[in-house]
Amino acid sequence: MASMIQLKRRIKTAQNISKTTRAMNMIATSKLKKAQEAAISSRPYSQKLQEVTRTIAENVETGEKLSYLKENHSKRDMFIVISPDKGLCGGMIANLARTFTRNTKDKDVLAITIGKKMEPYVLRAKKEIVASFPFGNTLPPYSAVLPITEVVDEYFLNEKVDNIYILTTEFVNVFTQSAHIISLLPVKLETEPQEKKLRAVGLFEPSSEEILPGILRRYIEMTIYHAMTESYAAEQAARMTAMKNANDNANDIIEELKLVYNKTRQEKITAELLDISGSAFAAA
Repeated sequence: MASMIQLKRRIKTAQNISKTTRAMNMIATSKLKKAQEAAISSRPYSQKLQEVTRTIAENVETGEKLSYLKENHSKRDMFIVISPDKGLCGGMIANLARTFTRNTKDKDVLAITIGKKMEPYVLRAKKEIVASFPFGNTLPPYSAVLPITEVVDEYFLNEKVDNIYILTTEFVNVFTQSAHIISLLPVKLETEPQEKKLRAVGLFEPSSEEILPGILRRYIEMTIYHAMTESYAAEQAARMTAMKNANDNANDIIEELKLVYNKTRQEKITAELLDISGSAFAAA
């Protein structure tokens, strides 16, 4: 059995851990509301942007499709992997790593990493990282997307890769986050069944051919940004849950150690009383 000094040290250590996890839980909770609002509010915009892109593309009568819509034949793909810069967020990183490994096994894949935590897993999978960007500890600004799209343009428009995917963590709710893969390029315009399609008669000024490149560019930027906001919200939710569980476990350990400490202390006092009684009886 551990001595009383050792028990005191263990209790003190557990109490310090409890204070740390409680503080991290409070920080994650304070960030979660803003992150959740950003992730959820950007969903309708992304969906509407896709609808507008599809509508304008259907009005383009040119035989040659735009660069973002064409198919390349390099037999190589690219993944934009979005992860946090810091850990302590439950199984979020492990889920991303499993999804990345499963979908890139035995394939020629290049990677762009946003966030530091997935970089070792990408290198362990023997995939080349062509660009690396920090994610940061706050809600990412829209300007963070611009250097990423430059790398995307360099590799896709120059036909160095066939497909570009985004691997991120989707924010489902506070208690559920799941690794999610989004197809970014080439842009695949979803077609609706003819009987369900409601065609609106519209006049585009300037022409659809002039509008579409800018809309496609905006669509790509917004898709990447939305994936980053989803990842940030999922990170805060996962960290909040993980730190709450860690704090609860630390408190349970503290209670158990205090019980053992009190038992040990009582045994020591009882032993001392028996020694005193025995000495007094012997003296008598």
